[in-house]
Amino acid sequence: MEAPAVDPSDVVISPTILTADPNEFAKYVGLYPTFAKRIQIDIADGSFVNTTTISEAAITALPNNIPVDLHMMVVHPSEHLPHILRLKPNVCIFHAEATEDLLPIFAQLKQAGIKAGVALLQRTYPGTVEQYIKAADHVLVFAGALGKNGGTADLLQVEKVKLIRGINPNAEIGWDGGIGKDNVRTLAHSNIHVLNVGSYIFKADDPKAAYEGLVAEATERGVLI
Repeated sequence: MEAPAVDPSDVVISPTILTADPNEFAKYVGLYPTFAKRIQIDIADGSFVNTTTISEAAITALPNNIPVDLHMMVVHPSEHLPHILRLKPNVCIFHAEATEDLLPIFAQLKQAGIKAGVALLQRTYPGTVEQYIKAADHVLVFAGALGKNGGTADLLQVEKVKLIRGINPNAEIGWDGGIGKDNVRTLAHSNIHVLNVGSYIFKADDPKAAYEGLVAEATERGVLI
């Protein structure tokens, strides 16, 4: 059965937090829930990607007033499970390119009431990880610079959306990488449910205004300029 089209007005703009600084982390994990409907916390182990962030073990609790997703850029997902199960995020996203079989990990997440997500790097074709996409509640199309704030979106990655929907029409689809005012409307009209935004909001003088500007642009109809 073909998945129904995603209405742009239903697309969620989700600010992301990627930092190794505990003070910076505390600032944004407190700020974003005051205006956003959902946030994503990026965790990098320094091995999967050449960046090390604050670890999930250092997080005492997640905000409980909005959904919080964890994007785990880690080599060995199972090593991170104990603290993920403790934190109980909305979705926990592991990379298809990690060194472990994700299916048993997905099962543990779901048993704990946590949605299971899989992220695909630019080089990963959906058909080669079909087993993960079928089992996932959320599929993240990664299209930017992994482990960094900033970067340019590879809009060719949009072609993966149709393939993912063909494999699992019930999966929520997210996008991460290079979102700004110039491309958010295009992405919001591409059958993607969640647009994760890093530096455009994180580095803005007024993060709330930057967020609201993206939300307004995403829901605009008509010709894309």
